[in-house]
Amino acid sequence: METKERNLYRLDELPDYKIASNYSDVRGWKIVDSDNHTIGTIDNLWVNKDMQRVIYLDVKVDKKLIEDSRKEVHDAIAYDNGKEFVYKDGDSHIIIPIGSVNINKDTKIVMANGIGYDTFRNTSRYNRQDSFDREYERNVLRSYYPADDSGFNYDDDNFYKRKEFDNR
Repeated sequence: METKERNLYRLDELPDYKIASNYSDVRGWKIVDSDNHTIGTIDNLWVNKDMQRVIYLDVKVDKKLIEDSRKEVHDAIAYDNGKEFVYKDGDSHIIIPIGSVNINKDTKIVMANGIGYDTFRNTSRYNRQDSFDREYERNVLRSYYPADDSGFNYDDDNFYKRKEFDNR
């Protein structure tokens, strides 16, 4: 993403930004799927500076989920050339829209609403050292919500006006 077009920042890149007192800082918390399978740990929060709110949870994917993905990659390569399953070393993070989770302050566990383990296992990952672009965001949303891709083609902040980004 070019700097002039960049609209998302990791919270740890914004020293003047703090989480509002009525929201939990979920960094370091465990995230599970809708069936309580571990997906990973929330590593950071992606913030839209113009909208001044959290848009995505940045999740460091659990090793078991990555191993399960590698098994599928092996099977895909064996049977179907597996081109869509190419991951580089370090591709261990995924993004999850903030409105797609429930946050339990008592247990300090975040649960993904209606997104299952297999979906997370098949969702494209990225390297935390890199940023991602709008096309990556679209692909991730299509993997989470394949039946509802309305609004995925916006290129401005209207893209984030979907219910999946509503953290109220």
